[in-house]
Amino acid sequence: MTRELSKSKELQRRAERYFPGGVNSPVRAFRAVGGDPPFLVRAKGAYLWDADGNRYLDYFGSWGPMILGHAHPLIVEAIQRAAERSASFGASTGAEADLAELVIAAVPSIEKIRFVSSGTEATMSAIRVARAFTRRNYVIKFEGCYHGHADGLLVKAGSGLATFGLAGSAGVPQEIAHWTLPLPFNDLAAVEEAFAKHPDEIACVIVEPVAGNMGCVPPAKGYLEGLRRITREHGSLLIFDEVMTGFRLALGGAQEVFAIDPDLTCLGKIIGGGVPCAAFGGKATMMDLLAPLGPAYQAGTLSGNPLAMAAGIATLRYLSEHRVEVYRDLEARTGGVAEGISAEAREAGIPMQTNRVGSMVTWFFTATPVTDFASALTSDTEAFGRFHRSMLDQGVWLPPSQFEAAFLSAAHTSADTDMTVEAARKVFATMHATGLAIRS
Repeated sequence: MTRELSKSKELQRRAERYFPGGVNSPVRAFRAVGGDPPFLVRAKGAYLWDADGNRYLDYFGSWGPMILGHAHPLIVEAIQRAAERSASFGASTGAEADLAELVIAAVPSIEKIRFVSSGTEATMSAIRVARAFTRRNYVIKFEGCYHGHADGLLVKAGSGLATFGLAGSAGVPQEIAHWTLPLPFNDLAAVEEAFAKHPDEIACVIVEPVAGNMGCVPPAKGYLEGLRRITREHGSLLIFDEVMTGFRLALGGAQEVFAIDPDLTCLGKIIGGGVPCAAFGGKATMMDLLAPLGPAYQAGTLSGNPLAMAAGIATLRYLSEHRVEVYRDLEARTGGVAEGISAEAREAGIPMQTNRVGSMVTWFFTATPVTDFASALTSDTEAFGRFHRSMLDQGVWLPPSQFEAAFLSAAHTSADTDMTVEAARKVFATMHATGLAIRS
């Protein structure tokens, strides 16, 4: 398939006059995979259309929030009704408590919650609460886990930093980075050692319970349970960053799947139904430290925005009412496409590791099992780039980075996943026939 991209190229050149790299978020630039980024004009269900009229099957879902697919009628109607009453008040509305009730009913570890506008706000605010509660400064995070672009969290992060080969970020003072302790994911011994080295100094451990920003990497057996035990033993808080996994792996997120009770939880993506929205919440004794009740300050003019509340309510109500069929079908569709592509890679003699949890999946171009950031970095990113470009030519849009998880939605059908596997078969056959060498 030959795609016409003249309009997208023209839009990219125009964008470069106004935005660094022509984008408002780095991975959109396609630097990691090569080729020209299509500019999108609309989406419906599981499909996207670009400015040149090309159609793509969507496997990144706006990086996770579109669990019901694009332009779901219930969500569109909810946003339209809310917009008719005003896009923003900067004052309290009843809809905030309506969405909070849905979140707390689904995630029992959350007793009180506060809405914000982005996952970055949620994680930085949760850490502020943890420091206020424990009166400690150090934060443990894990290599390859991305918790937004707050200064103290851009230390050995994954996501865009991994995509561009950056260990951190310019503009982050060492005095701030000093308080972050980056440890290998899935390594409890390293966590024990850090607590021994910094007794009574570590405020919290923040973790993606299923990593999604070094690609999809599941927790090792007993790992999350170990983090819960260690933090309790040392009077430190456990923060689950469920911006990706919340409402995706199950209605109650990863903490429902793995039966873990974190102290604080960060949510985003799905919670706003595709409209910018996030939240952090947890035990009432901790959340009540926030102003206006307590000394930990956090605020946001657009927090609890009525459009986001309306979209979030429509999404979570639908997921609550249809939880059995939605999560059953997501599991089946994602399992089918994950295993199908993996089988086609084996048939073509291309080394590949497939990691999947629920409707999150990554195909790593490496012969090494991927269990942490170091093993993720063994992936042949050039091979992934070629795979990505060729799949786009087949009408399948995967995340444009080896180090990002792919997501399916309830709008994906078995015919869609069958088409995807067939597209991968053609791409792998070509890669094999042209003598592609992949690092082992």
